[in-house]
Amino acid sequence: CAIAHAAAPIAARLALAALPGDPARIVGTNDSGDRQKALDRAAHEHLLEALARADVRAVVSEEAVDEISLHPEGRFDVAIDPIDGSGSIGIGAPLGLLFCVFEAGNTLQRPGREVIAAGYVSFGHSTDMGLSLGNGVDLFTLDPASGRFHLARARVRIPENKPMIAYNASNTGHWPAPLRDHVETSLAAGANMRWIAAAVGDLHRILLQGGIFLYPADRRKGYENGRLRLLYEAFPIAFLIEQAGGAATDGASRILDRTPRSLHQHCPLIFGDREMVAAIPCH
Repeated sequence: CAIAHAAAPIAARLALAALPGDPARIVGTNDSGDRQKALDRAAHEHLLEALARADVRAVVSEEAVDEISLHPEGRFDVAIDPIDGSGSIGIGAPLGLLFCVFEAGNTLQRPGREVIAAGYVSFGHSTDMGLSLGNGVDLFTLDPASGRFHLARARVRIPENKPMIAYNASNTGHWPAPLRDHVETSLAAGANMRWIAAAVGDLHRILLQGGIFLYPADRRKGYENGRLRLLYEAFPIAFLIEQAGGAATDGASRILDRTPRSLHQHCPLIFGDREMVAAIPCH
């Protein structure tokens, strides 16, 4: 697909770090008020060029305020986060790319249940791609020599009963008490804490090793409705996780039952092992 072809040059650029220039240089601010780095913008423009060569009507990107029209008669609409975890650009930490696909419509403010395909690319010591067309999740690994992705694991299922929890421990003081107590009880009972600081990294790990990811709403200004974006972060993650046998919620309801009120709407996100997600107190 167009995104797979586009991912190989992004991986190659990330591997060069600051040798050709500073990829973390601040070049602007996106719609959510986050600072855009040089590689955020470059990846956005690179992916748009790739999608313009595909049968795509319109694109929503984290790095553009408005919907971008490509081909009015295109068959598909695409929502993308060009670089997930961009706070770690330039320090060698894992980064990612997220996308989901809809049949073409009048707008991309569509219910999550209308997603027909989704995927991610995890840029780490290997470059791995997870993809679902609605019939399970397959994982691919990039061969840098050929620039091609090769199937690594077919029809991945989330391992069950693996007590690992991914969350930002510095936020827990702002969480609802029942949720904080639940996590503390789980850790006391032997659960391990993980936090990669890029949702794609934790998504990839959970698909392979199990566990759960928590980024709930909290009391801080700007975090009352969560922090991840519904359309191009939560929707693709939820689609992939459900296809692998897991669950994804906003703490009260299924993510894929939601409809964005705006292109860059935030939402809480909890995903992973189905039973572990079900055990999280509603808030």
